[in-house]
Amino acid sequence: MGAQWKAKHKDVAANAKGRLFGKLAKDIMVAARHGADPSANARLRLVVEQARKVSMPKDTLERAIKKGAGLTGEAVHFEHVIYEGFAPHRVPVMVECLTDNVNRAASDMRVLFRKGQLGTSGSVAWDFDHVGIIEAEAATAGADAELAAIEAGAQDVEPGDEDGTMLFWTDPTDLDLVSRALPAQGFRVLTAKLGYRPKNPVDAASLSAEALEEVEAFLAALDDNEDVQNVFAGLNA
Repeated sequence: MGAQWKAKHKDVAANAKGRLFGKLAKDIMVAARHGADPSANARLRLVVEQARKVSMPKDTLERAIKKGAGLTGEAVHFEHVIYEGFAPHRVPVMVECLTDNVNRAASDMRVLFRKGQLGTSGSVAWDFDHVGIIEAEAATAGADAELAAIEAGAQDVEPGDEDGTMLFWTDPTDLDLVSRALPAQGFRVLTAKLGYRPKNPVDAASLSAEALEEVEAFLAALDDNEDVQNVFAGLNA
């Protein structure tokens, strides 16, 4: 949970998949501004691979690439905005938005943060490191994650949120390099993106069950917002 907050409950899988496709389509359109060919556009390649792994329909994927690259004649403009603050019980939160309406996003964030505390720029960012985050799983029996991290050039590795997955942390500029190197070390890359890693996460065990539920409900509400791409919470499971 310290890397990127993810909803635990799978009973809304269909709606969650629809939201995921929407978020990925935005990422694809933004990345495609720098070229529609994934082989020549590292950022686009990573997002396209992620979209394929979650079974995004091919026509949806291709339409997003063409739209972002300006090949459809439609104007696409998303602004990247970061919001910082605290969830209930002083859990630090970084929220990444991609929005076509900054005023709407700002208004939504003010409302959503009423149950927490919306901070000013830099008020929470100092407590996070900007990093590359690669989620991967062993593709060969006996693959050693720590050795793979060293050989691939990752800075650190730890177990992921899902069983059998590992999180490889990289310098932001090394994200593509490490994600390309991991398969040769026996690991299949599931996702690769830039994000935030908390320096001093709150221990979930220090919160009561009721308090933890309040934090998770707050994070889920953020994640449901149409402009929110990623939610990074300083909370250790």
